[in-house]
Amino acid sequence: MRLVIIGGSDAGIAGALRARELDPSCEVTVVLDDAYPNFSICGIPYYLSGEVADWSKLAHRTLEELSSHAITVRMNTRALAIDRSRHQLRCRTPDGDSQELPWDRLIIATGATPVIPAVEGLRDGLQTDRVFLVHTIADARALMSALDIVGAARALVIGAGYIGLELAEALTTRGVNVTQFEAREHLLATIDPTLAAQLEAELAAKGVELVTGTRVSSLVANDDVTLTLSRDQSGNTTTATGDVAIVVAGVRPETDLAVAAGAKLGHGGAIWVNRRMETGIPGIFAAGDCVITHHKLLGESYLPLGTTAHKQGRIAGAAAVGKADEEFRGVVGTQVVKVFDQVIARTGLTELEASTAGFKPFTITTNVDDHKRYYPGARTISIRLTGDVLTHRLLGIDMLGPTSSAVHKRIDVAAVALQGGTSVGELIDLDLAYTPPLGTPWDALQIAAMEWLQRIPQRQESLSREVSPG
Repeated sequence: MRLVIIGGSDAGIAGALRARELDPSCEVTVVLDDAYPNFSICGIPYYLSGEVADWSKLAHRTLEELSSHAITVRMNTRALAIDRSRHQLRCRTPDGDSQELPWDRLIIATGATPVIPAVEGLRDGLQTDRVFLVHTIADARALMSALDIVGAARALVIGAGYIGLELAEALTTRGVNVTQFEAREHLLATIDPTLAAQLEAELAAKGVELVTGTRVSSLVANDDVTLTLSRDQSGNTTTATGDVAIVVAGVRPETDLAVAAGAKLGHGGAIWVNRRMETGIPGIFAAGDCVITHHKLLGESYLPLGTTAHKQGRIAGAAAVGKADEEFRGVVGTQVVKVFDQVIARTGLTELEASTAGFKPFTITTNVDDHKRYYPGARTISIRLTGDVLTHRLLGIDMLGPTSSAVHKRIDVAAVALQGGTSVGELIDLDLAYTPPLGTPWDALQIAAMEWLQRIPQRQESLSREVSPG
């Protein structure tokens, strides 16, 4: 059986490995349009900061390791069209010729492409050595080269999402002064504004100038980069100048090949797939940042994350070789980012998201110690816990704390609870580890749950008054 996979990042390689594991006779060919198979895009900021000295170390697996699994990788080969009736994939080879690859099963793992904002002059600027996207290893190497060549002292970062924040830290670590612009009123759209404000204070303390509620309207790149900025509807503008500009305004699913082949689109303009990663076209599967995400609380959504892509790719590879009993079980939207000395994480829904989804949410904010205060070094964790007023079902948790406070592992506990449909009260019953240097007898999550339960009668009474006639 011939399995062809379009895309050699997380989902594509996970699918290839799983297919070979389940069916060693399967002939697997991966087609990708660059020379960087199975590289960690998430590691790019740490290469730019200098913490990872060699870009090649960002590879999850080397080409030799992939070859040892009998996976054929065709690099610098661009997929041009899917012929679903003839089961052929038309490609452009590295020397520019056209070639057709036959397939019995096909996995589309084309990923996502960067969003390029409607900024006058931006596309022209991207053709210079002053303005950059940071989405691929090639992008990262080009930026690294430019930073060295121009001796960049000031960088302008357009966007304050997860990658934007990591880049702000990376460049600051390199000794570059960073000014960061965000069109929204606060950073990280998926995080509650209360905690976002605390993270903004961390950026300021480390020397990053964050400008929120500001739209970049134009860009001019010559010997430096000048941005024209607008903060209101009055037409008043200001400017900012730096040695380089980096655009990290989000991503959109790459679906052109799939749409041309007849695939349906779903939430967020991503390729629709079922839980076996089937597109509805016989023999064609899809996985990764190009497809919809099945969310435990929201149903169909779009949430492009590396962890999700790995899982979806594994399911697609299994389904492609006939493993019918494996399904993608869904996500709860767990994310985490380290920003200098702070870690911010979330899982599930914010209060606004929960309300929009039809729940009756109630949220509390509390500050708790990460371990017993009598043991030296205790630090504060800020927690926003959201539960449903009517059912007490846990809906979401946002959490912010120092890197030493194990925020990333505590959010993992919350994610497991969410995936299991746990109630807020049941969080208290969890049998969690305790020792004074690392925690408290009631973990931070459990203390937040207790506070939610103490305050929920007031919210229930208020809700009852809201719905009572007269």
